[in-house]
Amino acid sequence: MSTMLEVRNLKVYYGKAVGLQDASLKVAEGSIVTVIGPNGAGKTTLLGAIMGLQPCSGSVRYAGTDLAGMKVEARVSLGLSLVPERRELFGELSVEDNLRLGAFQRLRRGGHGLDADIETVYARFPRLKERHTQLAATLSGGERQMLALGRALMAKPRLLMLDEPSLGLAPRIVREIFHIIADLRSTGVSILLVEQNARAALQVADYGYVFETGEIALEGKSAELAGNPRVIESYLGLPTGES
Repeated sequence: MSTMLEVRNLKVYYGKAVGLQDASLKVAEGSIVTVIGPNGAGKTTLLGAIMGLQPCSGSVRYAGTDLAGMKVEARVSLGLSLVPERRELFGELSVEDNLRLGAFQRLRRGGHGLDADIETVYARFPRLKERHTQLAATLSGGERQMLALGRALMAKPRLLMLDEPSLGLAPRIVREIFHIIADLRSTGVSILLVEQNARAALQVADYGYVFETGEIALEGKSAELAGNPRVIESYLGLPTGES
């Protein structure tokens, strides 16, 4: 598989504090790659730097293109899309209006196929269709996450970056959201998944990285990381040697 995203020696500083230190990772085309780790490890900072929201040094290449100096809007036009941790929906707008705003860049180019793509999102998230006229602010936590995913998909991304999609959701809804994430792989979209729920993330991902204090501490195939004693003890909630 070709490389969709390649990050090399990414550094981010907040004043004198280190946000990221020499972070390097790859996302193969059509794969799901997860980044796990504790709060404050630099996971959200990583996504912000890739998206152009956070000043950084190092190299970010997307589909062979160096993104240095490229504005956020240009990165979206190339096919990058971020679902932030806080979802950042337009609460006073309807579900359908939020979806249409996700295709803002496409609307500027004529918006061809927009209605069909909205129906595709509704087919993937039936609850959104049921609530298409409802204000986003009135949705449940799980429905808000579905809307955030659907809105991102309206931009027709080739690389979808997800920041803590399970945050604040009930276990049943978490399982549903991760099932949807796994299913997105069949559409050909590549996914970079930042997640504190290491167990769920490693179950859906092909490859994983463990971030600690701004650096990559471990990496490997997801099945290998899930069996690593250090990962089990620190992130999966089971002491080493206990099943």
